[in-house]
Amino acid sequence: MSLTTEVAPVQHRVSEWHAQLDLRFGFDAKRTACTRRRHFGPLTVQKPFYPEGDICHCYLLHPPGGMAPGDHLSINISLDPEACVLLATPAAGKCYRSDGRESSLVQQLQVAEHASLEWLPQENIAFEGCNTKLKTRIDLATSAKFIGWDMICLGRPAAGEQFETGSVRQSFELYRNNQPLLLERSLYNGGAELLAATWGLNRRSVVATLVATPADTACLQRVRSIGLEKKNGLFAATLIDDTLVCRYLGAGAEAARQHLIQVWQCLRPLLLSRNAYMPRIWST
Repeated sequence: MSLTTEVAPVQHRVSEWHAQLDLRFGFDAKRTACTRRRHFGPLTVQKPFYPEGDICHCYLLHPPGGMAPGDHLSINISLDPEACVLLATPAAGKCYRSDGRESSLVQQLQVAEHASLEWLPQENIAFEGCNTKLKTRIDLATSAKFIGWDMICLGRPAAGEQFETGSVRQSFELYRNNQPLLLERSLYNGGAELLAATWGLNRRSVVATLVATPADTACLQRVRSIGLEKKNGLFAATLIDDTLVCRYLGAGAEAARQHLIQVWQCLRPLLLSRNAYMPRIWST
């Protein structure tokens, strides 16, 4: 199975990055491989790793580390039938203070029949004063499997920065055969009542969601029984048909990440018949 690599010419205005990354993965009876890679601008991937033999571990790289005003990033991932891929990022994404222009990150993931995708990016940090749109859409075939999460940090509490100004529009959509399994839309405005109210975020700055499908009541009960540490945040799990939705609300990104990793470690053997194998980039 050969790899096609294309590097398109960079097209952007001064002080703005317009970047795109397109990846396609196929299975050749031995292992999953990246069969097509096209990118322009500061988005790329490391060489794929195979710590488990057949499954492809691939790490998405954005060297600037964050989005400045006017930056627009697009990531498109496609898995052919029977491909098995774990995608992660080496560090948190950052949405910097805006000068009025919007920045955006749009991610589209397609998973074909009998393929599985683990989508494990680190959190996005919304700096005070940012103006950002974050959109993720996952399209699954009938027999496709998916475990993935989405995390956002509003402000930088550890640095004494709250989210008093700025705006983040966030959407997370999961479909199977074009039928919606989960549609989420969130709008976080700096200083809004939602951020402080007990019916809202209650002054907690980290919001995270983990989704796994196809899941069943055994998955739900297993997740609820693993005894997550509650002093660092609130955690809940719900089964909607065959889609498991886990939510975390807390004050720190590290605690949120550890919660979601524990859930992923619990679910991976049940959904994918694989023991949890930590991406080595998390240890660097």
